[in-house]
Amino acid sequence: MQTTTTYFPSLKDVEAASEKLKEVVSVTPLSKNERYSNQFDCNVFFKREDLQQVRSYKIRGAYNKMSSLTDIEAENGIVCASAGNHAQGVALSCKLLKIHGTIYMPAPTPNQKIEQVKMFGGDFINVVLVGDTFDDAYEASKLECERLNKTFIHPFNDKKVIEGQATIGLEIIDQAQHPIHYVFVPVGGGGLASGLSTLFKELSPDTKIIGVEPEGAPSMSVAIQKDRIVELKNIERFVDGAAVRRIGDKTFEICKQNLDVVITVPEGKICQTILELYNKDAIVVEPAGALSIAALDLYKDELVGKNVVCLVSGSNNDITRTPEIKERALLHANLKHYFIIKFPQRAGALREFVVEILGPNDDITHFEYTKKVNRENDVAVVGLELKSPSDLQPLITKMKLHNFYGDYLNNKPDLFQFLV
Repeated sequence: MQTTTTYFPSLKDVEAASEKLKEVVSVTPLSKNERYSNQFDCNVFFKREDLQQVRSYKIRGAYNKMSSLTDIEAENGIVCASAGNHAQGVALSCKLLKIHGTIYMPAPTPNQKIEQVKMFGGDFINVVLVGDTFDDAYEASKLECERLNKTFIHPFNDKKVIEGQATIGLEIIDQAQHPIHYVFVPVGGGGLASGLSTLFKELSPDTKIIGVEPEGAPSMSVAIQKDRIVELKNIERFVDGAAVRRIGDKTFEICKQNLDVVITVPEGKICQTILELYNKDAIVVEPAGALSIAALDLYKDELVGKNVVCLVSGSNNDITRTPEIKERALLHANLKHYFIIKFPQRAGALREFVVEILGPNDDITHFEYTKKVNRENDVAVVGLELKSPSDLQPLITKMKLHNFYGDYLNNKPDLFQFLV
């Protein structure tokens, strides 16, 4: 498996990591999901890393890295940057190993996540809020490392971190009672995908490993396509557990050789999956945790009769995001639409719009109106939720016929970003 140019985690090193983690991580279930199995006419199994103590797989890599530090490195302390799951894994590792750490997080990080990090780390960690983005926090944490000679615990581009994440692959192969034909694995920086795919290439080489990225942050897809690491200028940060501008050099070299393909899934489809898992399976997942499951539709013809594993990577979902998740899901399903509506300045115009234009199942979910003087028509921004996508065109036709139609906003991103 080793080459002269590329690092791959060896089976021996991953087994050593697994031994280290025995008393720290749970051997999470590999459980069959009957609903998805019936839907795709195959056997769909969920690897439930969302059931770890820190509610994600990140504890594996963080603890494996930190337990490998020398006495001097441990005494000096560690630093990391994270907006979520990696921070929690590092914090718990600090407490378990009695290593003092400083965790840099972006200032807008939800308080719930900050409190979780403090709870897991206790007196062994200090949280520093800095900047607006992960990149700001990352730069600040690197400066502290250099200034105080501390060890940086990278979220993905580190051999020991990759080996720790690879222990999931060992568990899946040990738990599976039949040959696995497909594994769908979420991809952010690539640490999890690197470790898992290497294990499968050695122990189950016929298994196809499908990497899944959010459509708005395709850093691995772009890198593999161009055969070089590319730093994306703009990314959609909604899938915060898998949205990175730049993958690591180690993870890139492994993934481009060991992943059979990397695909992207729209954020709206991910939101639909989050809601379905909650409403129909009573499973709570974060956006990155739904990535692998959201990809199944893209492979439905190939999956018939096969054994399929979806890695559910985490469940650190902030409940305050639920309205946005629902909104994005409805937009993806073509059921939520925003318009500029022209209202004549006369009594009864709004009533006419509601009675004559809207269908019996159409629902007004957003209405923003400002009355202007000396204008023949006033305008309102109106959001409508429809029962079926096929209701859209007849609705627009009626709006135009009665001179209510101003503009359609869903396909105008510069305007639309202020609404969603």
